[in-house]
Amino acid sequence: MRKIISKEQEAKKRKRNQLILAGILIIVMVGSTFGIIVNSFGQNEVNEAIEYNGYKFTNSNGFWVLNQGAYTFMFKYNPEQVEKISSELNYLNEYSSKPLYIFSEDYVAEVEIYRNLGQIVERFQGACLNETGCKENWPIKDCSNNFIIIKESEQNSITQEENCVFIKGRTENLTQLTDEFLFKILGIEK
Repeated sequence: MRKIISKEQEAKKRKRNQLILAGILIIVMVGSTFGIIVNSFGQNEVNEAIEYNGYKFTNSNGFWVLNQGAYTFMFKYNPEQVEKISSELNYLNEYSSKPLYIFSEDYVAEVEIYRNLGQIVERFQGACLNETGCKENWPIKDCSNNFIIIKESEQNSITQEENCVFIKGRTENLTQLTDEFLFKILGIEK
């Protein structure tokens, strides 16, 4: 059975509950404000930067960023972190406003190419150098086209035959090799 409560007692109880709720809300708001202030101190960190052959790379969100004229390039590795491989490659202007065909056995290395050359080339197209293991809807291209082939191999190498670039290496090295290729075509590495 319910107790009979006077209107006066009911009003006191409602007022007490409102004060408790208001107090809780004030504590939450003050705590949130304090959390935002404390958290903002950690966001004033200075981005790491290196200079390499006259080019300035800034580490931002886990990528090494290079601003070059109207272009912004983003690399997983900086030039000091990649293996130096001797190779003669065409420079970036050979890719400008032309289709680029790509075949890759490594998704991360392929993304590195897309992220950096996407602003330069006319378009990307998956393709195959020969019919062996080629996806049904991919065209077969030859080295008269701009074509980048990224393959797994025991030996690390970057070579160019006509307009084909072959980036070969162990799976764990393919992204570094891809960055080395990009540094070379940008003229950062000689």
